[in-house]
Amino acid sequence: MTDRPTPQPGILDIAPYLPGKSGAPGSKAIKLSANESPLGASPKALAAFREAAEQLAIYPEGSSRLLREALGEVHGIDPARIVCGNGSDDLLHLIAQIYLGEGDEAVMNRYGFSVYPIITKATGADIVMVDERDYKADVDALLAAVTPRTKVVWLANPNNPTGTYLSAAEVARLHAGLRPDILLVIDSAYAEYVTAADYSVGLNLVDANDNVVMVRTFSKMGLAAARIGWMVGPDHVVDAIHRIRGPFNVNLPAQFAGAAAARDVEFTQRLKEHNALWRDWLTAQLDGNRMRVIPSQANFVMVLFETPEQAAAAFAALMEAGWVVREIGPSYGIHNGLRISIGSEAAMRGVAEVLNSLDFAS
Repeated sequence: MTDRPTPQPGILDIAPYLPGKSGAPGSKAIKLSANESPLGASPKALAAFREAAEQLAIYPEGSSRLLREALGEVHGIDPARIVCGNGSDDLLHLIAQIYLGEGDEAVMNRYGFSVYPIITKATGADIVMVDERDYKADVDALLAAVTPRTKVVWLANPNNPTGTYLSAAEVARLHAGLRPDILLVIDSAYAEYVTAADYSVGLNLVDANDNVVMVRTFSKMGLAAARIGWMVGPDHVVDAIHRIRGPFNVNLPAQFAGAAAARDVEFTQRLKEHNALWRDWLTAQLDGNRMRVIPSQANFVMVLFETPEQAAAAFAALMEAGWVVREIGPSYGIHNGLRISIGSEAAMRGVAEVLNSLDFAS
């Protein structure tokens, strides 16, 4: 017996999630550490959010119907197959809670999203981290890591923090190698920014199978503060999630703003075009002998330096100049790397100027 409440075994062994840093209070530093929208939010979403302020005294509709209907309309999905959540993290937690338990395993690539180990270990299950091939998920290695204990495979596509992706054919090959009782979770958080012609968000696999779900978010397209995630899956998965999700897990202003943002396809396209332009520009500016930029399909780039000390010096120089980027050593073990969100033209030019001016030999 103890003299205070005690967490379940293993909880205090979990390393907490480490968010990207912001500037010091009162500073004018520009945050490029959290992969937020470089163009802010859709004006239509802002107007819808303000409209919802007139209804703050009432509970939101519990199933996020108006948001699901908007998503179904834009993406060609039956709204009944969509579940919304308080950010995609909410839905990922629910999936883990439902399909993982003590003695089970979940498989992920080594540098996959750092939330996956947290939500897996919180259920008492073990996380199996599989080495990548040059910072890209290796389908053969993932399949080789599957055991009779495997119940879930987590796949961020494109991946955070590397920006790499698997083609539609490779994701299909991964799924084809899994037992039917293993749930493949395709986390398409950065789908709005992908320009690769051979990419798929995964809806075709969800439609054709009983063991695939696709998870998305509004956080990267201007509504990070509203915390809106959504998921598409087969009926039996949707039913299970509805049984344990919070009864009002998406607030009313978020539902209004999300529905408007989903329908504002012109703004989403503007975001994609701006991101592609400056992602490619920054990559070309930085990639060379002193730095390596991993080709990205997301709204950030991962820059690798020759040593962890060089990465630390680059981070400090950028911080001093007013650009806050993401150190990825603590969370992902890539100690010689920095993740830089795509921002405004001025931000990208400023970052490139600072990094290209560094003299690592001195």
